[in-house]
Amino acid sequence: MRRFSAYLFLALALAACTPEAKPSGSTSPDTPVVPPDNPPAGKPRYVWIDAAANFPYFANDKAYIGKEIKEIADCGFTDIVVDVRPTEGTVLWKSTVAPEARRLAAWITSTSGSTSYRFVERTATWDYLQAFIDTGHAAGLRVHASINTFVCGYGGYYGLESEGPVFTGDIPEDWTALDNTSEGLRHSYYPGVQGTVFLNPANDDVQNYVLSLLGELAAYDLDGIILDRCRYDDTGLQSEFSDVSKQKFATYLGHQPAKWPVFNAGIGSLPSSVTSEQKSWLAFRCKIIHDFVERAAGAVHAVNPEMKFGVYVGAWYSDYYPSGVNWASPRYMTHQIYPKWADSDYHNYGYADHCDYMFLGCYATTSSIYGSTEWTMEGFAKRGKSLLMNDTVFAGGPDIGNPKGWQNGGKRTYIPQTLDAIVTKGGADGYFVFDLCHIRQFEYWETFKKTFTDYINSLTNN
Repeated sequence: MRRFSAYLFLALALAACTPEAKPSGSTSPDTPVVPPDNPPAGKPRYVWIDAAANFPYFANDKAYIGKEIKEIADCGFTDIVVDVRPTEGTVLWKSTVAPEARRLAAWITSTSGSTSYRFVERTATWDYLQAFIDTGHAAGLRVHASINTFVCGYGGYYGLESEGPVFTGDIPEDWTALDNTSEGLRHSYYPGVQGTVFLNPANDDVQNYVLSLLGELAAYDLDGIILDRCRYDDTGLQSEFSDVSKQKFATYLGHQPAKWPVFNAGIGSLPSSVTSEQKSWLAFRCKIIHDFVERAAGAVHAVNPEMKFGVYVGAWYSDYYPSGVNWASPRYMTHQIYPKWADSDYHNYGYADHCDYMFLGCYATTSSIYGSTEWTMEGFAKRGKSLLMNDTVFAGGPDIGNPKGWQNGGKRTYIPQTLDAIVTKGGADGYFVFDLCHIRQFEYWETFKKTFTDYINSLTNN
């Protein structure tokens, strides 16, 4: 199904870059980065900086951060989004709440051309996030921090050890999601787990833990904070059936559920006939996420009322309900369009009106840039605009390294088309690119510089 390919895009995104050995000749740490005399015109243009994929370059080298920040600004980007809580659940700022990341796994290509998946150790003690804030602002860029929200660890692949606070005992195992798998009820943390370990969004302790992290982040001189993976487990409809969720769902219903778990074990997609209680369950999960987003926005704005707060989501709304997320406006009557899985309460848990901005992943293939439907970049943006109903502004963006056609680089001619499809034709309020590692890997610097120059010139000429 389309849905699973979409999730695969997101799963690959964290590991798809294969950084080469870092070139010598980094700029001096004291080399000033001069902000542009005339800040770029037009709509905001963000570049996403994934933690793991870029760790080989940035973990221990402030000078290299400065070098690439300068290149980003020279290209015509206006903003950077720095991932500071990767899926491991550790953090890349000075925290009293969560353990700081000391190593992240990444694909590394050696100078001889061989590729391996291994840990990159961080030995530096300076504040990773603050380094991006300082150099980014000096270059005239706005700086935003992104966190992976309901995660707490990453089970190792390729013989690597598992990493993250759930594995070290800093987060209790019973905070993790309890999934209704074909093998029975099982926490997302279990011996031998591979991949991201998710927390239970319905657990009050989990929510308070994440809110405390957001309070720390909001004290930094950031321009915005963005929640990523603010959703249920990657297992989708199999997640989350703990006693906590059962109790809260019973309160939501006003009675005990007729069947628990509400879906059969190991379910991968909705049954042909969906009961009213199953629809209520799907709405209930959206309420859990909606209410958390509302609390998260309040936590950020309580520290800094001027700081923007937002969320990243996949733009494939029709397939997003297994994640327990309704990112649309609450005025968008979902049940009228998708009656199979949305009941008349579902629309009430749209959270667009609690966001200062939103990021929609318009992750389509090179052959699906233009069009009017989902699974085209233009269609994703147009559809997103109609779903948000002006409750918030949004930036749409391509993944230029993972979807079909993008994987091996050499796609310079498609990049200006993505901006045209998403912003000019799709009506997005901004544009973002996932990920910086792909720009570096495929040497797209000059392509983006020309794309943005042509875009600005088109605004002047019109």
